[in-house]
Amino acid sequence: MSRSRNLIYFVITSLVMVLALVLMIALFFNLFDRKPKDPHEGQVYLYDGKDWIWMTPLEGVPVNPLTAEDFAAEGPVRYLGRDYRALRGIDVSEHQREIDWGQAARSGLDFACIRLGRRGYTEGGLFEDPWFERNMAGAAANGLKTGVYFFSQAVNVAEAIEEANFVLQRIAPYAISAPVVYDWETVADGDARTTELSPASRTDCAVAFCETVRRAGYTPCVYFNRDMGYYGYDLSRLTDYMFWFSLPESPFPNFYYACDMWQYSFTEEVPGVFGSADMSLWFIPRETSSPANFEGGNT
Repeated sequence: MSRSRNLIYFVITSLVMVLALVLMIALFFNLFDRKPKDPHEGQVYLYDGKDWIWMTPLEGVPVNPLTAEDFAAEGPVRYLGRDYRALRGIDVSEHQREIDWGQAARSGLDFACIRLGRRGYTEGGLFEDPWFERNMAGAAANGLKTGVYFFSQAVNVAEAIEEANFVLQRIAPYAISAPVVYDWETVADGDARTTELSPASRTDCAVAFCETVRRAGYTPCVYFNRDMGYYGYDLSRLTDYMFWFSLPESPFPNFYYACDMWQYSFTEEVPGVFGSADMSLWFIPRETSSPANFEGGNT
């Protein structure tokens, strides 16, 4: 009986030792075969205008399909791809003074975005651009699609809605055939009332302006440069509106997210326009019969 017990004990002990050895071997190979976790998993590596960074893409924001290969490598900026019609346009304000819109239109322009007005960045008053009406009439009379932009310095939703209503009142007599643009820009002045505005509050203002414009039957758009696009707005909250991306003197719109318009120059010379002109391309998907259904007036 004692010998039997010893045999059973020996067998059990041997099995335990074998199992332990198998587990140790499995653990050994698992440790050495395991790949280290990628610290940038799910991120993209991009240039933000200052440095190359790893960024986690915003959920629900379409990615930019345009690359340098879609544009002419030399000469004037031209879109060579097949997915879009690229309309060429100019944005103007009182700084251009008197414009010969006939000459400008004949140079190959398709649309014009006219500054309607601005909010002061110190006291916050609203001002109409003194050349707004003349520019609207001149652009329309020469067959250009016309839209407007407002230089905002809103610091809260109430001010953004006030700006939108200021715009709506003044565009009512016109057939708007391009976007109505919210243009909030950082002002490098210590007296600016907008210095401490957070990205969340700035996004709230953009939504308030755009929704007011959209409810009135127009197509809203948000203008931003690369820094503002990456750090100044939450673009995931603005995907219901057009994006107008500003990156002048670049061979293509080098931005991670998709944009409807690209401001490609601050320095182009346009016949009939005094000094340097701000120029943009407006990308209309080929399957779309007309740009954002603008033909003939408001959407």
